[in-house]
Amino acid sequence: MHRSIIPTVVVAVFGLLLGMTVRYFVDDPLEASVVNYLGSGFHGMGVALAGWATHLYFVSRRSEWISRWPLLMDLAMRSAVMAVVVALAILGLEPLLHWHRIEAHWLVDTFPTIVAISFFGALLVGAIFELTRLIGSRVLFNVALGRYRSPVREARVLMFLDLANSTSLAESMGELRVQGLLTRFFFDIDGAIVAHGGEVHAYVGDEVIVTWPLDERMSGGRCIDCFFAIADGIAERAESYRQEFGMVPSFRAGLHAGHVVISECGNSRRQLAYFGDTVNVTARLQEHCKEVGRNLLVSADLLGRMKLKPAFAVEALGEVRLRGRAAAIEVFSVERRS
Repeated sequence: MHRSIIPTVVVAVFGLLLGMTVRYFVDDPLEASVVNYLGSGFHGMGVALAGWATHLYFVSRRSEWISRWPLLMDLAMRSAVMAVVVALAILGLEPLLHWHRIEAHWLVDTFPTIVAISFFGALLVGAIFELTRLIGSRVLFNVALGRYRSPVREARVLMFLDLANSTSLAESMGELRVQGLLTRFFFDIDGAIVAHGGEVHAYVGDEVIVTWPLDERMSGGRCIDCFFAIADGIAERAESYRQEFGMVPSFRAGLHAGHVVISECGNSRRQLAYFGDTVNVTARLQEHCKEVGRNLLVSADLLGRMKLKPAFAVEALGEVRLRGRAAAIEVFSVERRS
């Protein structure tokens, strides 16, 4: 709820201000009255909210039909629908807010221009949105600023989360159906990750790597809240998974915190890579889940920085020598109380 309300309010305020700005620069100064400015502001707000509602539809599961199309066709269809919706909003709000009829010459001379501008504007915004979905908004921003051209050391929280029993599932279901399961699973858990401030760093096979800045906000344990929010989301969709795949996916995760080195790598295809002991420990913690029969393992380094909610029970598993690492690490299992 909170996740969707804030962007909607921002879009509404932006539309209101944009409508008033257009009124100031375009219309006759003799018509500069509070009523006219409010009318233009609400006009801009209505158009912005109509476009935002269209965008929300296309990023929801209801638009899954178009996600199978080639990207260029996908963008063209989204832009065309967006242009029509925005143009209709402009057309419908014009007489409602400004108390005059739509003239025939306006429909012939001005309205087609509005549709064309809306289409190309939506195409540009859609291309930028797809770019951010491919590499992430934070990564895109930092790459644009050149932050990671040289290696940078940052304090991060990492979560390695993978689908349990993926190898046996591939044997019983076939690789294509398992890939469909993974695609659905990664889509369904994304909302919980974003809602808890996480950022998907990479998908590696049946595993997703999620990261958070290691700051004061982590003291509330939002990375652990994220894991159980993912569990709740999958439980809510259990029947849908049974109908589509004949099973409900289970998963395990390791959580750890520390310094990582982040840098751009590659040439023909550049990407951000994380290096360091923190990355290796988190990966090994996730692997260790299977050995000890736990769904979530957290390192002492991370757990000591958080104040867990009473809803969670912590079990100390002692010091563990993780594969490929000489020094032992203290490990804890975290579960939700019954």
